[in-house]
Amino acid sequence: MELRQLKYFIHAAEQLNFTNAAAELYITQSTLSQQIKQLEDDLCVPLFDRLGKRVRLTDAGNQFLSHARKTLREADEGRQVLQDLIGLKTGNLTVGATYGLTAVLVEAIAAFNDRYPGISIQIIFGSTEYLLECVYKAKIDCMLSFMPVQPSDSLDIKPLFTATLSLVVHRSNEMTKRRKVALQQLTRLQLALPAKSYSVRNYLDEALANEGIKLPGAIEVNDINALLQLADTGRWCTVLMSSSLFNFPSLKAIPLEGTGMQRQATITLPLGVYQKKSLVAFREIISKKQGNKRGPGD
Repeated sequence: MELRQLKYFIHAAEQLNFTNAAAELYITQSTLSQQIKQLEDDLCVPLFDRLGKRVRLTDAGNQFLSHARKTLREADEGRQVLQDLIGLKTGNLTVGATYGLTAVLVEAIAAFNDRYPGISIQIIFGSTEYLLECVYKAKIDCMLSFMPVQPSDSLDIKPLFTATLSLVVHRSNEMTKRRKVALQQLTRLQLALPAKSYSVRNYLDEALANEGIKLPGAIEVNDINALLQLADTGRWCTVLMSSSLFNFPSLKAIPLEGTGMQRQATITLPLGVYQKKSLVAFREIISKKQGNKRGPGD
């Protein structure tokens, strides 16, 4: 049994499609199939049921998957321990972030790169749900999101700063004269809102439902930057966390009135696994920069 075979097996198990898994690994499908078949022969048990062009995990495959991930993770940790012995002159760091924390991430990455230019950095954006799955599968080293701080047997969740659910408008809009905006006033505005796959939209919808408020039809966009661009035209307003306002000096975030309008930005890491030096350094940088910071409009 080889680590390479375990890696191939994990990708195939996650995709349940040998063609897609092979493409993801930049190998041919025949190579993938051959290596998995060899792994099955070594284990003396089939890991996949082949159903024509489709595959599915056998009971043995399901049981073996968690062990394969653990073995591969421990091998990576061992390699990282040796790499850390030479200091932060080389290596890599993979950071996941929700789109609303782009500004926070950019600031932290810039400071990290200035201090440790030899570390390669990969950034992955996505929803909290998607990134959390990436943490569990060891595809990212940490996640920046608005995931609540809560007890967990597998995650280390630390607070960074507090942001406020806010109405984002162009500075030419008369709403900028207000210190706060009532939820009911949103019904009289032309809105462009985050898609319902975004946690900030769920947060807004919950606040509206609690007040018995229904919004008229609005544009829905699954891209924060596009929402800010729409607001920048002056024709639409949007609702985002105050920390989402980034690189748009012509826009202003006005806090929404009501209880529970604040959310805590957090950094999430896997618990109980080796934390490489680059991750520890990044965590220290972002915690130091954001520990006493509040988002615009707070």
